[in-house]
Amino acid sequence: MDNIQDYVQSVLQPKLQGDGGWVEFISLDSNELKLLFRGECSKCLILHRCTDWIEQQIKNDLNTEVKVRAVRKKPYFQDV
Repeated sequence: MDNIQDYVQSVLQPKLQGDGGWVEFISLDSNELKLLFRGECSKCLILHRCTDWIEQQIKNDLNTEVKVRAVRKKPYFQDV
């Protein structure tokens, strides 16, 4: 699990930051990887493409198959 958490923080976060997004590791249960998406990612209409890409990157780089479950963190002004 630490390997995937480190991968999310060191590889995926910087790539998504380039587009104004942010991703955080929440948990890994069995093969379900739960990630929190913030910033531009929280309102993205094609987030499913990003989660598919993340699954493929983890498979290619870490030789591990996971299913990403996206959790969106709305900007604070939308929580009201």
